[in-house]
Amino acid sequence: MSTTRDIPETSTVPRHIAIIMDGNGRWAKQRLLPRVAGHRKGVEAVRATVRSCIERGVDFLTLFAFSSENWRRPADEVSILIQLFLRALEQEVEKLNSNGIRFKVIGETSRFEPRIRELISSAEALTAGNAGLTLTVAANYGGRWDIAQAAQKLVAANPGAAEGFDPEALEPFLSMAYAPEPDLFIRTGGEQRISNFLLWHLAYTELYFTDLLWPDFDAQALDAAIASYQKRERRFGRTSEQLAARDCGLYRIR
Repeated sequence: MSTTRDIPETSTVPRHIAIIMDGNGRWAKQRLLPRVAGHRKGVEAVRATVRSCIERGVDFLTLFAFSSENWRRPADEVSILIQLFLRALEQEVEKLNSNGIRFKVIGETSRFEPRIRELISSAEALTAGNAGLTLTVAANYGGRWDIAQAAQKLVAANPGAAEGFDPEALEPFLSMAYAPEPDLFIRTGGEQRISNFLLWHLAYTELYFTDLLWPDFDAQALDAAIASYQKRERRFGRTSEQLAARDCGLYRIR
C-alpha cells in the first residue's frame, strides 16, 4: 500500500527497517587491517542486528549488501564481497530457517555465478513459509533499476500502460511488492545520502544517519535509531490536526 494514498498504522517500533551498511573498509583501515577484515566483521554485525530486530518486534529488515554501483570497486574487493556473500548463503540459511526467518534477495541476480543463484533460490524456497522476521538482502540492486524493471513488467502485463499509467500501478511489479514501505532508514558510516537504495519505497520513510561504522553497529545503536524514530511525527503530507482527528476516530483520511 502506498503511503501517499492512505496513512498506514504506525507504532513505537518500526515495522520495517532498511539499512545501508557503510564503513567496513574504513573500520579495517583504522585498525591497520586489510579491508576484508572489515567486511568479515560486518557480517557479525548483520547477525547481531537480525537478532536485535527480532527481539524488538521488527517484522521486516532490509539490508543493502551489494549495490549495482559496487561493481566499480577494485576487482579484488568485488571478488571478496562476492565470496563473502557465497559463504553466507552456504552457512547462514539453515540458521535463519531454524529461527523462523523468511529470507529474500532483491536485485539483478543474473550477473552472479550459477552457484550463488542456486543458493538464493533454494534459500528463498526453504524459508518461504516462515512467519517470523522477513530478512531481505539487496544484492546487485539499484533503485533506478527497480523502477525501470517494474515499468517494463507493467507494460508487458498491460500494453495499454505504455500510453500512461498512475504511479500506483507500478507497485505490484517492484522488487519488494511483498513488504510494506520502510518506516525507518538507517545509514552508518557518516554519509548522508540514500545512494540509489529503494528510491521508490523511501518517499515517506524516516531517515537516520550515524557516524558509527557498520562493524560497530550494535543493539545500543539500533535502539538509538529507534528512539530517534519515535520522536518523529509522521504526517505523510497531512497536517498534525488531520492526524489527531484520525487518531480520535472522527474520520478516515484518504
